[in-house]
Amino acid sequence: MAQPYILFAQHGWADSNQAMQALAQALAAEEAQIVAPCLNYAMTWLRIAPLIDAVDAVATATLAEQPRLPVRIVGHSMGGLIWLEVLNRHPEWWPRVESLVLVGSPVGGADLGRILDPLQVGLGIAADLGRDRRPMASRIAAAIATLSIAGDIDGGSDGTVPVESTRVPNGQFVCLGGIAHAALRCHPRVVEQIQQFWGGSSLSGPLLLHPLVDRLRQIPGMTDAHQRDFARATPWHTFADGTSIRLWRNPMGIYHVFLASAQEVCLYSGYVGWLHTGDMWRGLGNLRTEGEAVPD
Repeated sequence: MAQPYILFAQHGWADSNQAMQALAQALAAEEAQIVAPCLNYAMTWLRIAPLIDAVDAVATATLAEQPRLPVRIVGHSMGGLIWLEVLNRHPEWWPRVESLVLVGSPVGGADLGRILDPLQVGLGIAADLGRDRRPMASRIAAAIATLSIAGDIDGGSDGTVPVESTRVPNGQFVCLGGIAHAALRCHPRVVEQIQQFWGGSSLSGPLLLHPLVDRLRQIPGMTDAHQRDFARATPWHTFADGTSIRLWRNPMGIYHVFLASAQEVCLYSGYVGWLHTGDMWRGLGNLRTEGEAVPD
């Protein structure tokens, strides 16, 4: 008989727990205890802190009641971000967590959140969704088996979240073409991928990012973006190994920054708003001066 475990399944923004409950039931063995909290719909439009507190409280009580059962976690969209925050609060739980699956979660920060709160003044949930949690997620993924699942319906996003922002260093990564953001919550292909991951299959190698990607993301205001305008961008600087930084300025005057490999493959796409244009030029100037060329 398989060992019992606790399966936490968390929905995200502007949602209920119905789809995640169905996903958990499709995933879980009979001996699993499913915990799929339903957060207050209206509260998901406000701030994330009370939502984190609510999930933390449920998880704390559940783990106290079942002190010996291992844990598996699946979070969709903001639900994945909530669980990153909860796990960050409780590193003592990490040895109990067998796996963490983030489904369509904007770990690097949702570009929609940055658009709605460009000055980062704390405009409701937008400020929370626009935050880059990649360093936090990377630390967690180094200790807990982590899988990120992205959807792609337009060559770079699931219609809501850019593929780029779902990638977690140290974790495995799968991109499923033809599946939109909401459909990811309980899609048969998502179920299949998670079950394979739980079964020990290696769906990808641990995600290792090009060092220049990390440097670009450190530029204040840089936000992961869609790759759709990569072809429009023109080379701005090419490093010794052939890696190049390319720029495209959209009709609104927003700069999009791309990192291309020597083989003309887009390695990264991001943008900076008007507020951080100066920071962008300083950051790019530093990269060019330092000549940081790292082989692919």
